[in-house]
Amino acid sequence: MKKIILTGGGTAGHVTPNLALIPSLREHGYEIRYIGSYQGIERKLIEEAGIPYDGISSGKLRRYFDLKNFTDPFRVIKGYAEARKLIKHYRPDVVFSKGGFVAVPVVLAAKHYRVPVIIHESDMTPGLANKLCIPSARKVCCNFPETLPYLPQEKAVLTGSPIRAELLTGDRLSGLSYAGLSTDKPVILVIGGSLGAVAINQAIRRLLPRLLAEYQVIHICGKDHLEESLNGTPGYVQYEYVDAPLKDLFAAADLIVSRAGANSICEILALRKPNVLIPLSAAASRGDQILNANSFAGQGFSTVLMEESVTDDTLYRAIADTYSRRGEFIHQMEHSHLNNAINTIVGLIEECAVS
Repeated sequence: MKKIILTGGGTAGHVTPNLALIPSLREHGYEIRYIGSYQGIERKLIEEAGIPYDGISSGKLRRYFDLKNFTDPFRVIKGYAEARKLIKHYRPDVVFSKGGFVAVPVVLAAKHYRVPVIIHESDMTPGLANKLCIPSARKVCCNFPETLPYLPQEKAVLTGSPIRAELLTGDRLSGLSYAGLSTDKPVILVIGGSLGAVAINQAIRRLLPRLLAEYQVIHICGKDHLEESLNGTPGYVQYEYVDAPLKDLFAAADLIVSRAGANSICEILALRKPNVLIPLSAAASRGDQILNANSFAGQGFSTVLMEESVTDDTLYRAIADTYSRRGEFIHQMEHSHLNNAINTIVGLIEECAVS
C-alpha cells in the first residue's frame, strides 16, 4: 500500500484542504497519516476524521520583534528532529503540505530522506513558511493565476483549492427549514470567518431594516458575537458557528457576503454563489485577502467592497447590484478551470509517489 503523510496547521485553513483530499486518497489506496503540532486546531479536526495523528514541536518564525523569537527556533529544531524520526519510521512515498509553520520541519525532514514533497499555497503570494519549504518541494500548487510568477516555473501548478465534497451536497429546503426561513424571499448568507468579523457584523445589523424588506438573512457571526436583541427578528437568524448543516445553508443562499480568505472564496466559487467580498484590511493583515478578492473580481466571480469603504449605502448597493447581476457571476464561475482541484492534486501525488 502506498503511504502519504499530510501536514499543515495553525488555522483551519491549513487543514480543511487536507481533509478534502482524504476521501480521494483513500480511493487511490493510500495509507494516510498526519503530522501537526501537539495541540493545534489541526489535531482535533484530523482525529475527528479518523486519521492517525502525530504531534511535533512547533515554533513561529516572525519578521518582527517578539521575545518568543529567542525560544521558538529551539522549538523548530526539536520539531525537525521529531519529524525526521517519524519520516524514517513511516517511510512515506510522498508528503503533502498545506503550509503553516508546523509544516516546515516536516518538509525539511522529508527532503533529508529524499521523500518527494508537494506544497499547496492558498494565498496570492507565498507566506514565510511556504517560502522556506518551496526549495524542498517537487511541485507547488496554487489557487490564483497571479501567484505563478512568485513560484519556480518548473514547480508551479495552478490547481485551485480542494473543496470538501459534502459542501456540494447541500439541500436548499433543508437549509431554509433549519434556519426557519421561507421560500418567499431570496436569502443572503453572511460569513465573517471562524472568529467572526466585527466590522461586517455591525454593518449588516445596521442595514437589516433595509435588507429585510427584500431579502432574508442568515448571519454566521462568530463566537461571542451574537446580538441577543435581534433574536426573533422575522427573516433574520444568527449563529455563532455552524458545522454539519452548513452545506444546507450554502444551498439555501442566493448571495453570500464574506471575508476573502482563500479557502472560503474557493468554496464559494465551487458552489457557484454570487458574492460580495469584504477583505480584511491591510492594516490588520499582510494584505493577502485584498489580493485574493481582487483576483476573484478580475475573473468576474465577485464584487469587492473594501472594509474602509463599508457604509450602509455602499454595502446595500453592492448587495443589490450583485444580486441583480447574479446570472453573470454564476456564468463566469461555471466556466472557471479551478473547479477540479482534488483530481489535479491527487494526480500530482500519484506522479510523485511512483517516481
